[in-house]
Amino acid sequence: MSNGTLVRGAALAALTMLLGLSALAQAQTAQPFAFTHKAARTTVTTPQVAAELLAYAPQGVQAGQPLWLGLSLKHQPQWHTYWKNSGDSGQPTQLEWQLPKGLQAGDIAWPTPKTIPIGPLANYGYEDEVLLPVPVTVAADYKPNAQGGEVVIGLKARWLVCRLECIPEEGEFELRLPARGSVATAGAAFEKAFAASPKAFTASATSVIVVKDGALHLTVDKLPAAWKGQTLSLYPETPEITAPAAPIQQSWQGQVWQARVALTPYRAGDPAHLPVVLATPNNAQALAVSLPIQGVWPAKKEPAALVQNLPAPVVPSADAMGWGFVLALLGAGLGGLLLNLMPCVFPILAIKVLQLAKPEQTRSGRQQQALAYTLGVLASMLALGGLMLALRAAGEGVGWGFQLQNPWVVMALAALFVVVAVNLLGGFEVGQWLPSRWAGAGMEATHPLVSALLTGVLTVAVASPCSAPFMGAAMGMAITLPAWQALMIFAALGLGLALPFLLVGWVPQVASCLPRPGAWMQGFRQLLAYPMMATVVWLVWVLGQQNGLDAAAALLVLLVVLAMLLWASNGYRQVAFLDKATRWHRVGLGAVVLVAAVAGAALGPVAARPGADGHLDVGANLPGTALQAASSSPNASQWQAWSRQRVDYALASGQPVFVDYTAAWCVTCQVNKKTTLNHPDVLAALAQNNVVLLRADWTRPNAEIAQSIASLGRSGVPVYALYWPGQPVQLLPELLTPGGVIEAVGKQSGRAAGS
Repeated sequence: MSNGTLVRGAALAALTMLLGLSALAQAQTAQPFAFTHKAARTTVTTPQVAAELLAYAPQGVQAGQPLWLGLSLKHQPQWHTYWKNSGDSGQPTQLEWQLPKGLQAGDIAWPTPKTIPIGPLANYGYEDEVLLPVPVTVAADYKPNAQGGEVVIGLKARWLVCRLECIPEEGEFELRLPARGSVATAGAAFEKAFAASPKAFTASATSVIVVKDGALHLTVDKLPAAWKGQTLSLYPETPEITAPAAPIQQSWQGQVWQARVALTPYRAGDPAHLPVVLATPNNAQALAVSLPIQGVWPAKKEPAALVQNLPAPVVPSADAMGWGFVLALLGAGLGGLLLNLMPCVFPILAIKVLQLAKPEQTRSGRQQQALAYTLGVLASMLALGGLMLALRAAGEGVGWGFQLQNPWVVMALAALFVVVAVNLLGGFEVGQWLPSRWAGAGMEATHPLVSALLTGVLTVAVASPCSAPFMGAAMGMAITLPAWQALMIFAALGLGLALPFLLVGWVPQVASCLPRPGAWMQGFRQLLAYPMMATVVWLVWVLGQQNGLDAAAALLVLLVVLAMLLWASNGYRQVAFLDKATRWHRVGLGAVVLVAAVAGAALGPVAARPGADGHLDVGANLPGTALQAASSSPNASQWQAWSRQRVDYALASGQPVFVDYTAAWCVTCQVNKKTTLNHPDVLAALAQNNVVLLRADWTRPNAEIAQSIASLGRSGVPVYALYWPGQPVQLLPELLTPGGVIEAVGKQSGRAAGS
């Protein structure tokens, strides 16, 4: 079988994947809590937390009768989850219910939290064991279903569990309750949670908060008499207003409690009321009260150091076709040319180039195939670029390589590369999966121009996770231009990617430099399978970073089954029952096994999924995070999770910052990490200059990271930004070297010292 048959089959799969990216991206964004209808279970256990779905319905599920649901979280020692206001960092536990018609879940009745100090930070959350109860309203006309009168409760929960590092986890639960029978076995746990929840307290007319001198001055009158003289804890329900780690200055004037609470310099808003929880020592008693706010809010602090370091907004000039645009076109073309050296692209290109070197190839045939290949590259590159621009116009924070943020695309690429690798090793023939009349009349007789065109499609599919020098600035400019000019930059990128093939097809001197065909080509073809298999290993690792070890294991099962089927298509004569089967029977058998493997990979148990890098530190970049401090040991070589607030605070404190915008699916990022960013000399130079090391992980979609990348004039990763107080931000090249980073740090340090 010819290599062209492989390319046609693989490229068709790649084209299908590219056309499905839009629906996948939208589904991933619009439905973060999609129920998978797994087998019923009420508990999910991870090494950090044992989570259980509980119910409390002493009179059954009846209208007008109490019905409570709740998620119990039992933490391992030193681990904690978060309250509704998580404090300096973190994220509250999120619950999404799937309830029968007639049942309506309310908000979590949050138990009183505790303050959890971590270095210079403070969080509000729970340790040991906590139950998060949720009231459920039963409609007056509610009737249980006819199947035994059971009430089926579905819950998908997501929580962030932290010690010094943080792990985002999630679990899917199902609970079946008798509609008319009492459910009270968890009654003691719910009663304990009710007792731990703050009681509503109506403030007197003299109770107020006054904004003054950069702080909130609270006056609360008519608190319980037994509270007089006690040191109270205060937990603001609105995040990003106060500084959780700052000490509270408090005193009693008779029955009036007065306190001074520091404001955060980077608060989220200027509310007219502030709901707070007041608690006695050890949270023995707690009251929830909403206090009006008087006074004038101070201006939100914008550190001068930060203002000097932020790059100017990327705005194209009126003459967008000027030299800047021309340079962007040249940069995109050169970046596309360098993409051919990536390990997943080079084997595809090498196979096709060697085909053109065969003696039976005419000059005219080589030229036509080169043009067809280029057309395939340009068409798919423009389709990918158009899709990215459309998603950005719709408000999605996507950039170059965005499709690798979707686990399904990662799985599809892994399967595609297995197909290519097994074929390169001679393990199967694509035509054997089709009826003989199709294989002979269709696949083998297909015009070589079609093969070349589809090879171009395949090349773009396998090149899209990679970034090359000169691409970053060009792609960053593309997202600021009108659509037709942006697409010209994508076309230049595609033209650079197709250039080697064009040169072989149209320049005889280049073609004459290729080695003569011979027996060595078979061994070389098999050798090229190993970079493809290495790429599969990397993709499995990427999926594990996105969805955890269970998902990676499920993908490995799928790939093993796929490889077995590919072998069976060629080695069936060695298996008796396959030898007797017709071609269609083999196709049917393969389809059944493959569908089963896909279903197993999709529906396999993934009880808890870690974050993009498996373990995140206390500054995990999650929605609502308001981290205001750098690492407690900024000179340490440990990288911290990026957040905008952490950059702000470090610069305001006079500390330089190095930000690594990265993703598990970015090949260039991983190379730079291994060769440069973890190099002892680089880490020593950064530590010597007191540089805070932050890592913005874009493995999963993250609008805040996407916005930050765009503000730097880039559209994808890797991006390396060096902030120095009093100096403009410096962007390092996409391919790093230890010497280059050390030199950049030294220059910035020298400029700062001389200013």
